[in-house]
Amino acid sequence: MKKLVTLAFVCIALTGCNSTKEPIYYYGDYSTAVYAYLKADDVTAEEQISMLEQIIADAANKSKNVAPGLHAHLGMLYFETGNPSLGTTHFETEKSLFPESVHYIDFLLKSAKGA
Repeated sequence: MKKLVTLAFVCIALTGCNSTKEPIYYYGDYSTAVYAYLKADDVTAEEQISMLEQIIADAANKSKNVAPGLHAHLGMLYFETGNPSLGTTHFETEKSLFPESVHYIDFLLKSAKGA
């Protein structure tokens, strides 16, 4: 009986020590997409857009929040491929999800529209 109580106590103590937390944001393969963008030799802008759209879809399917910067990156790619309306939409989404980015996104919008 004493061993059973000790075993139960150890199990409860170990369960209480579990400190693994779920990440706040869903990144998916975002680091791969950023690397592909920076390398710019192997992957086209359209393929990068597809990668980022898939990450956003995966996050929605898993009921997770997308990583900061993902919508801004996607917006930038849309501007580069000649689709400023979708670029603006993703910039505005980034601003609404992460209000601390408003000044930087506004700067990017002005730069993109001026180019």
